[in-house]
Amino acid sequence: MKYVSVRTHHDLGAVIRQARKEQGLTLTQVSGLSGIGVRFLSELERGKSTIQLGKALEVIELLGLKLQVSGLDSDDA
Repeated sequence: MKYVSVRTHHDLGAVIRQARKEQGLTLTQVSGLSGIGVRFLSELERGKSTIQLGKALEVIELLGLKLQVSGLDSDDA
């Protein structure tokens, strides 16, 4: 499994775009599968900073990506 460091909303958008393209999917196809509008998906991939987190997480899951957060000690949780 490949891990990619995501530090900005632009990084996240790029990872999502890459995963979609690697799967041979268009924005329209992802929209149809997810029920999320093409405009939102396009803005997500471009790294718009005001996207809705819930919808972004739906797209991440749909594309088979796994989002992990690291850097917290178990005592900090």
